[in-house]
Amino acid sequence: MGAWAELHVHLEGTFEPELIFAIAERNGIDLPYASVAELKGLYEFADLQDFLDLYYANMSVLRHAQDFTDLTDAYLARAARAGVRRAEVFFDLQAHTGRGIAADEALAGVHAALARSEERHGVSSGLIVTMLRHLPAASAMEAYEQARASGVPLLGIGLCSTEVGNPASRFAEVFARAQADGLHTVAHAGEEGDASYVRDVLDALHVERVDHGIRAAGDPSLIDRLVAEQMPLTVCPLSNVVLKGVPDLAAHPLADLLRRGVKVTVNSDDPAYFGGYLDDNVRAVRAALALTDDEVRTLALNSIAASFAPDNVKQDLSATWARP
Repeated sequence: MGAWAELHVHLEGTFEPELIFAIAERNGIDLPYASVAELKGLYEFADLQDFLDLYYANMSVLRHAQDFTDLTDAYLARAARAGVRRAEVFFDLQAHTGRGIAADEALAGVHAALARSEERHGVSSGLIVTMLRHLPAASAMEAYEQARASGVPLLGIGLCSTEVGNPASRFAEVFARAQADGLHTVAHAGEEGDASYVRDVLDALHVERVDHGIRAAGDPSLIDRLVAEQMPLTVCPLSNVVLKGVPDLAAHPLADLLRRGVKVTVNSDDPAYFGGYLDDNVRAVRAALALTDDEVRTLALNSIAASFAPDNVKQDLSATWARP
């Protein structure tokens, strides 16, 4: 199998229970769970907010730069085994500064792993700081300024967290600022919110990729626009099932979107919580949606083309899918 790019993965969502316990012990933190098995038993979610509550609670054990380095390095090692050769990772900076962790400390820890990702794991990488849309826009601007001031190289910024009731248009100023600074921009939309949320990030934020975007499937005019603009959707199939976005994989719109010409990609989102890394997602949708070899190849090539990697990196990764 050729190379893949992963474009929608939250570092905090790769925090495996075993590592949560190991870092908690190192930092002298008592967890409210007696065992890894008890924690894993909580990984049944009613909806996005139910998941987010546990997601934020578990990251509270991350206190020092080394903790963030270990988290990031563990993801990169697993991603490499999944065939990922380009990873553009999300990091929820506000979730850490909001609990008293210095932005410089958290970002330096993540960067230490990303800076050696190619050497250690054969994975080219980039960092996207994601703004939490349930917080005020002023908080997002503050986080952006902290990230820039840290000196850690940024690939771009994104927008995530609770979608419904939190319009993306509130964050237009910080996205315009990032774009003026030469950074890439992406945003979650159409995961729990309807197709209008997808239009919102396109029109108000002028993003280069839409994260999730599956609610666009019910809006023919929006589909036409996505196809015409070749706007990538970073789809996360197993995540959508676990969070009840779709009833099961057989009902997932990924194959329909792909066959209608939308530039869809496959990603893992929060794999420690949703039961699968990128390779698990690919195997699952291939089986459930009867994808052909050519369609799987197109998904991989879409991921590479939609990445923000340098052109030479894209060319090298795409070449791994050249037909004999």
